[in-house]
Amino acid sequence: MGFFILRRLLLTLPVMAVVALFVFSLLYVAPGDPAAVLAGDQATPAELERIRLRLGLDQSFAVRFANWALAALQGDLGSSLFSGQSVSSMIAQRLVPTLSLMVLTLIISVSVAVPLGVFAAARQGSMIDRAISSFAVLGFSLPVFVVGYLLAYTLALQLGWFPVQGYVPPSAGFGPFLCSLVLPALALSGGYVALITRITRSTMLEVLAQDYVRAAKAKGVTRRTVLFLHALKNAALPIISIVGIGIAALISGAVVTETVFGIPGLGRLIVDALLRRDYPIIQGVVLVFSFAYIIVNLAIDVLYTLLDPRVRY
Repeated sequence: MGFFILRRLLLTLPVMAVVALFVFSLLYVAPGDPAAVLAGDQATPAELERIRLRLGLDQSFAVRFANWALAALQGDLGSSLFSGQSVSSMIAQRLVPTLSLMVLTLIISVSVAVPLGVFAAARQGSMIDRAISSFAVLGFSLPVFVVGYLLAYTLALQLGWFPVQGYVPPSAGFGPFLCSLVLPALALSGGYVALITRITRSTMLEVLAQDYVRAAKAKGVTRRTVLFLHALKNAALPIISIVGIGIAALISGAVVTETVFGIPGLGRLIVDALLRRDYPIIQGVVLVFSFAYIIVNLAIDVLYTLLDPRVRY
């Protein structure tokens, strides 16, 4: 186990290096001149040149990337072009709302989708199966912002169960904190629930057709035990895999969800940075999201070995 984890960790290093190179290259492929954006329309050529020297834009790509990568390894992601505040500190301030939203969304999605997928597979061809499949298609079809506005109108404006927008930090109390995240989490979980439900159903159908499942039924094992102990356990690997892959959808969806519900997270931060072309913030947030996705997939690979030791070989 230890050797497997060490090997997977070593394999992630070149991936992280490529991701860092891609993120740094955003400054060069993005349209516009950072110095011109920072100086404004009325800047003189001399002022633009001074800003380029201050930002190091006169240096070669290799030198700038090496300096940026070494600083990033030490936790220094640069400073905002407009506020001058450290990008690392800005990300740290916005990390808790985004992380809380994603964790709650993940809990809701898995808690709802896995039982729905198992139930649909157990009732294959029935009205319940078709209803669940239709719900999954609907979840795929509706964009996050549409679901968000519908939930805000019905559950917040009409019923008054939740606040329409805003974020309450955990220090203000767990109840208000959780209440401020329920609507965004429900909006963000729609497509994720549909994805996990479809994969769970198809995987469970394959497992339920195996001989050992029929043997368990012939021995008189209860239907609940067959579904959740025998079948679901053996269908867990594809489900966990799609949960890990779906983290990318959560990251992209968080950008839209935080904008709709006014949550001061990393998604809102990168939207504001894109509008102002604040490249250090864009690079920092994309780098954090990319590394988080890599780490999650590494954790999924390690979890494989705990569920099925044959994966190690």
